Amino acid sequence: MENNESFRDTIATAGEKGERKWIYPKKPEGRFYDYRKYVSYVLLIFLFAAPFVKINGNQFLMFNILERRFNIFGFPFWPQDFHIFVIMMVIGVVFIILFTVAFGRIFCGWLCPQTIFMEMVFRRIEYWIEGDRGKQMRLNKQEWNAEKIRKKGLKWFLFAIISFLIANVFLAYLIGSDRLIQYVTDGPMNHLSTFFSLLIFTGVFYFVFAWFREQVCVIACPYGRLQGVLLDNKSIVVAYDHKRGEKEKGRAKFKKNEDREASGKGDCIDCFQCVQVCPTGIDIRNGTQLECINCTACIDACDSMMEAVDLPKGLIRYASEENIEKKAKFRFTPRLKGYTVVLGILTAVLIGMLFVRSEVEARILRLPGQLYEHKDNNVISNVYTYKLVNKTTADFGDIEFKLMSHQGTVIPVQDKEIVVPGQELSEGTLFIEINASALEDEKEKVEIGIYSGDRLIETTKTMFMGPRSFN
Repeated sequence: MENNESFRDTIATAGEKGERKWIYPKKPEGRFYDYRKYVSYVLLIFLFAAPFVKINGNQFLMFNILERRFNIFGFPFWPQDFHIFVIMMVIGVVFIILFTVAFGRIFCGWLCPQTIFMEMVFRRIEYWIEGDRGKQMRLNKQEWNAEKIRKKGLKWFLFAIISFLIANVFLAYLIGSDRLIQYVTDGPMNHLSTFFSLLIFTGVFYFVFAWFREQVCVIACPYGRLQGVLLDNKSIVVAYDHKRGEKEKGRAKFKKNEDREASGKGDCIDCFQCVQVCPTGIDIRNGTQLECINCTACIDACDSMMEAVDLPKGLIRYASEENIEKKAKFRFTPRLKGYTVVLGILTAVLIGMLFVRSEVEARILRLPGQLYEHKDNNVISNVYTYKLVNKTTADFGDIEFKLMSHQGTVIPVQDKEIVVPGQELSEGTLFIEINASALEDEKEKVEIGIYSGDRLIETTKTMFMGPRSFN
């Protein structure tokens, strides 16, 4: 039975009057923490390397929001591919929902960049400079002497340097690594607006990791709010086994040579190690809470204490409420099946879109405000603007337009060869001429093929205007 008296109606990081309660988590140790370190190191390497890795000349990951150009795993997506990008984002959301329903907020504890940087970079620097929980608390309470100035100054300096590096990587994702390197080579004075943006990003990251910290997960992150809606009693989360921990007489301090089984006391020895090690300051024994990021620090701390007092491990573990109450095993519920079906359908739609996606996007539109022209030999002529977007890194040259639906000619205005450079666009003006006898209506769709040499690289349709009567 949980201790209902310790339940609360305020967040763990705020006092009764709304003041900030600073969290001093004890340094975690244990097998789950070691696993998290390995995962974090891999993800950190990936995060810092991804903007600088190229596949077929394309940046591996880029999210250029201002120019609406995105690279996902080396595949470039232009504004014309925005529908594909939206489908990918929807798939990501559905996947996170599915994963949360099944395994709770495990993403936050193991994969979220905020948690990885906070717990595996900034917090570890803090432990290295200021020491563990007790030493940090004593340091913050003491007067500003030489020791405090030296430790705090070194910590803040390293935080600022790392924040600056993160800001540079973040900028590489936004504007592209090539452009970032070029800006660095040119010097900040030649790109003041970008440099100021970089300083703003640095300040934001420094503020988040030096001061705001766990408040991001508790207050700012919308995913934490979704957790309460998505979880049910079948979701696997970091949970305290209150059946075993409380038993008939509740928790109690450990006494040497005591037969806890006979006394009716629970296996929880009320050591508060799970509370002291929590990076968001909660007591996991009060059940699933919005601040819990499933970081497993309390599991390691509890297992260590259980081992020390010769009690079975797993008092705090990955489990569902149903598993604790009824010893029920994890089941693939109808709810999970429904999310899986939706995810499968969306994935199939995305794959289909990727297969039909062309290398060159062509758009041919009639010039606004221009009527058709009646030329010699009963030929009707319309003027158009065209725009060709090359989504690849290869150049397409010797571009030629051919009518595929009607007998007629397409005449570009420019005399020189039309070339569409890699990841660039080419635009201009052209005339489409069709004999009036080949038209059946005053407004008719015509199909145009775009060729690079003898290779058909794209087809598009546009509207052709003519007179009402042709005979």
